[in-house]
Amino acid sequence: MTTSKLPILLSPETLSAHLNDQSVQVVYVGTEEKYVEGHIEGATHLTHASLNFGIAPTAGHLPSPDHLQQLFAGIGLNEDTHVVCCDDEAGTAAARLFWVLEAMGHQHVSFLDGGLLAWRAAGFTLTSAISPRRTGNWTPTPQSQVLATKEYVLESLANPEIQILDARSEEEYAGIKSASERKGHIPNAISMNWLNTRDPNLNNQLKPLQALQRTLDQLGLSQSKEIIAHCQTHQRSCHSYMMLRALGYKNIRGFAGSWSEWSADLSMPVVNLQDQKG
Repeated sequence: MTTSKLPILLSPETLSAHLNDQSVQVVYVGTEEKYVEGHIEGATHLTHASLNFGIAPTAGHLPSPDHLQQLFAGIGLNEDTHVVCCDDEAGTAAARLFWVLEAMGHQHVSFLDGGLLAWRAAGFTLTSAISPRRTGNWTPTPQSQVLATKEYVLESLANPEIQILDARSEEEYAGIKSASERKGHIPNAISMNWLNTRDPNLNNQLKPLQALQRTLDQLGLSQSKEIIAHCQTHQRSCHSYMMLRALGYKNIRGFAGSWSEWSADLSMPVVNLQDQKG
């Protein structure tokens, strides 16, 4: 079977039909222990930590291009490889890989909807056999149009053609709680809790795309505008980024520093709804 252009959002059934395509490479993101316990046949493995800078307050920043080139070479990634990102958790680890690859200019990336939870529920099996390591030659090229710096976000606050999607919980957005010392949200940000985009009764797969589009329309998040997605450290918002891409949104940036970096800089403006109540 030859590979046609696969959609961004893959069902287990679609992946199964293309699993033997030579250009398709499933990449499991998670711990080594979980990978050894069971993964899709032929899948290679990356840790979640390897896709993050990892040092606060910019823990969610990208690692260096040199680090990423070595990382992806180790899983056999070439320019024409179609990567299918999956995990066995909530989907954020696989979505992080999805965003990193697009931020580094890779052209062929999909996301297994529901990950291994949905794969098993569909009746497909896993293996503990370790896939042989291959050497790839793809060179990452940072894509400025996919990346949003703190300074870019600050400048965007005065631009009506740019919108900010806050993927954190409603409590974080309102300033009721925070993993950072400062609480609240970036001015003008629109709250869309990433958890509300998944169906917990359907193996944590995305809700129907039409329903998600209606929600986005109600929130005013328009395909005609640029959208910057963020959360605390750009893990949950990578899932939001992937969702938007699956819906056909093209002009999206990920704010890798996210709330962690923004709130740590006391010169950055913050809106705290709890303060307003006082």
